[in-house]
Amino acid sequence: MEANEMMDDLLVKLMLGEATEEEHKRVTEWLKEKPENERYYAHFRLIWSQSKELAVNSTVDENEAWKRFKVRTDKEPVAAVVPLNKWRSWYSIAAAILVLVGVGGVGYLAMIKKSASEYLTVKSDARAVVDTLPDGSVVTLNRRSSIAYSEDFNDGETRAVTLTGEAFFDVKPDKSKPFVIKINDVTVRVLGTSFNVKGNDRQTEVIVETGRVEVGKADKTIQINPQEKVTVGKDDMELEKETSNNDLYKYYRTNEFVCKDVNLPDLVERLNEIYQAKIVIENEKLKNLRINTTLRQKSLSTDLHVIGQTFDIKVEYRGDSIVLK
Repeated sequence: MEANEMMDDLLVKLMLGEATEEEHKRVTEWLKEKPENERYYAHFRLIWSQSKELAVNSTVDENEAWKRFKVRTDKEPVAAVVPLNKWRSWYSIAAAILVLVGVGGVGYLAMIKKSASEYLTVKSDARAVVDTLPDGSVVTLNRRSSIAYSEDFNDGETRAVTLTGEAFFDVKPDKSKPFVIKINDVTVRVLGTSFNVKGNDRQTEVIVETGRVEVGKADKTIQINPQEKVTVGKDDMELEKETSNNDLYKYYRTNEFVCKDVNLPDLVERLNEIYQAKIVIENEKLKNLRINTTLRQKSLSTDLHVIGQTFDIKVEYRGDSIVLK
């Protein structure tokens, strides 16, 4: 089996939620090899998810379309044929839709964008997703997050996206077209830099890794530099920056928690996020503890065991809560 076909098989298993931990790792490494792989993955995932929706009302003869699709793939590298029967159903439907529109993956994406009120939305579910935007900027979406942008993304005076959840942006420089992110009631404006943005129903947080970022709310704006952050509460009317004193926010890109003199409450907050857990620090004295270690995200129980051993504290399970005391 050729390399491209093998990778397509892995991507299909990923879409179906049947990939092993080792296969997830292989896909992650492949994505890091070159930007083209990230774009291929984004197109592959969109074709997969959108074909499932569009196929509900489809009257296309899947078998015939599948044959025509396989002939086409000999000439155009849209996607390789997946030989396993259990995967063939949705993949053949995707192929049928591709044949219907009469073009390859790029044309299919254009069709999707027009059918979605001229906006393209990229979403992540239980795992982080890497996507390359039309201008070449790369965004890494944390779990259960999404971005939306207009199909004329490159044609306006700004490159505007709307974010829900959390994402890391590596923005391609373009002084003539600022990159603008809308999240909650906050606006993030940059020319070319890398930074993390996180929003929930309580607050919005922006952390800068490289370059300079302007954060605005209402008529207030503030500029932040590398290793600085701004946290804007829902009812805050003033903007204040502070030093970003840990790298915990990188966990969904690195698959590990790198703790360098980190407050235990900060680590617990991140563990609750990634594992959808309810960890509570019962002993107030523990909130002053600082930890120096690296957690590899193998499992919540493993991470809690490391924390317990490090501080000689007890981990107690109470119903749906986990208590540290």
